[in-house]
Amino acid sequence: MACILHVETSTSVCSVALSDDGSVLFSKEKTEGMSHASVLAPFVDEAVNFARGKGMTINVVAVSCGPGSYTGLRIGVSLAKGLCFGWEIPLIAVPTLQVLTMAVLRDPAFSDFLFCPMIDARRMEVYTALYDKKLRPVKGVSAEIIDRNSFLNELSERKIVFFGTGAEKCKAVIQHPNAIFLDDVYPLAKNMLPLSEEKFFRNDVENVAYFEPFYLKDFVATTPKKLIP
Repeated sequence: MACILHVETSTSVCSVALSDDGSVLFSKEKTEGMSHASVLAPFVDEAVNFARGKGMTINVVAVSCGPGSYTGLRIGVSLAKGLCFGWEIPLIAVPTLQVLTMAVLRDPAFSDFLFCPMIDARRMEVYTALYDKKLRPVKGVSAEIIDRNSFLNELSERKIVFFGTGAEKCKAVIQHPNAIFLDDVYPLAKNMLPLSEEKFFRNDVENVAYFEPFYLKDFVATTPKKLIP
């Protein structure tokens, strides 16, 4: 089994986890605000010290690779690549929407549902996908502007559970008896374990020198309102 350091920074939540032999042994997260630049490195230090205290050697770093916040992804991926360079170990990239889905996938209450993770983008836009209970894609990853017709065909045939940082703003728009919304579901490092291990055992690793996050959309810089004359 592999000792894996998991890093997740794709939304306003920053989290780090350490797993070994298929179990999460250490987990740290901060849900209040976008503070990744100040808290991620200390979280990683805590995880590394925990591993050393247990006599464990970290074999691989797994990072949540997007889509999500441009800044958050840059911070997480940059740190993960730096660790892999320094330690000379592999890098694994785990799709963020799958990480988000793992938080609810195994809940027996949703065994017959489709799963729709949503990460908040601008206005009524979300980064989203649609999965079945085996995490097989029913609809691929896309940036969607949500309106009352969104997912209408799928909702007419199956119940769908919507969750994630983008789901809250869609409640008032997607009004269908087969639509269920969950609050306070985030992509967390501790939920990366099954996905990270699967990739590790398939030797599905990234080229550390050239790997970039999956932004889905180009970054557009804006001028803060207070600087507009």
